[in-house]
Amino acid sequence: MLRIGRVLAVNVQATVDTLLVIAVVAVLAPVFVALLPGPRVPQVVVLIVGGMVIGPQVLRLGSPESVQLLSDVGLGFLFLLAGYEVDQRLLRADPGRRAVGSWLMSVALAAGVVGLLYTVGLVRAFVPVAIALTTTALGTLLPILREQHLLGGRLGGHLLAVGAVGELLPIVAVAVFLGTTNRWVALISLVVVTAVAFGLTLLSRSFRMGRLRTFIEEGEHETTQITVRGTVLLLVLLLAVAEQFHLDAVLGAFLAGMVLRRWAGSGLPSLEGKLDALGYGFFIPIFFVYSGMTMDLKAMAAAPLRVLMFAALMLVVHVVPVQILYRRALSGRERWQLTLVASTALPLLVAISEIGLRNGTMLPENAAALVGAGVVTVLVFPAVAVVLQRPPIVSDAPTPTA
Repeated sequence: MLRIGRVLAVNVQATVDTLLVIAVVAVLAPVFVALLPGPRVPQVVVLIVGGMVIGPQVLRLGSPESVQLLSDVGLGFLFLLAGYEVDQRLLRADPGRRAVGSWLMSVALAAGVVGLLYTVGLVRAFVPVAIALTTTALGTLLPILREQHLLGGRLGGHLLAVGAVGELLPIVAVAVFLGTTNRWVALISLVVVTAVAFGLTLLSRSFRMGRLRTFIEEGEHETTQITVRGTVLLLVLLLAVAEQFHLDAVLGAFLAGMVLRRWAGSGLPSLEGKLDALGYGFFIPIFFVYSGMTMDLKAMAAAPLRVLMFAALMLVVHVVPVQILYRRALSGRERWQLTLVASTALPLLVAISEIGLRNGTMLPENAAALVGAGVVTVLVFPAVAVVLQRPPIVSDAPTPTA
């Protein structure tokens, strides 16, 4: 018993120490962004780089294993808030149809490109790499798009639609083709998650005029905070079920966010702000810093050309569909912004790489290069899209005349 107590004490101390370091990084990140000259760097980038610095491969100030559970909750919050941001009517309208068509074209291009790489021996895992090239990190991009006010207007609708499709459909493809269980179990789990999502949506309509709805609205601004507690319960439940039955918690969290938005509607206007405060204020920064701490920096440094190759391919497989399908919908500048956003990926790349390594189908250097490419896209692509958003500086000097 004494030995068990000592082990628990060591684990608790490691968790506290790591959380302290992560909290310092999370607090300093926005200050660092504000002090940097030039175009504003997304906070997500600073959090990831901060995780690399304090991680076991550089300063060794924290143990990522001790905060893995909190990181999983942060990942769940990230996808839940991404799903909450997506208006389902947008997916049924023109932005949604264009986004689906663009993603399907990206899949075809990715299959062709990866096929060539497979032929020359650079890639061994055809399906995981092809899926990875088509992913979009809407959850990662959401804080950046919000900070830069890119979610409004015509472009904002297309950004959300492309991000939602580029995140949701690859998640489905991962669950079906790369899951740890057989494909039938994966398909059944997807059907069950979708059915539960629609069931909750239909069930919520019966609460709009009932006593339960009144109780929820009254408790929204009191100490009960029933909606926030219920959301946290939903996320933890998703993680527990995913761990027990090998289901996809990310897909469940994304759909849960869409259901929560439909259920809350305009009746709970403060819910989004509270979820933002809880997610972006605590759990989500832990996930980003944890991601930086767990990255294999040595493997990335050993194959820099592969990292750049995969980052370039992510841009290539998106630029052609966007330029073709959005030619009449967006201006040239907006099409490039949409291309850069659609080509940004990271969380799913980490998951796909881990699955490929676990199954023994992906070369270790490609797994590290994919994650490294995701870091490059997060570092570069959103920053360029933000720069394109700024209007050109007009000089007040008179124009010289001949």
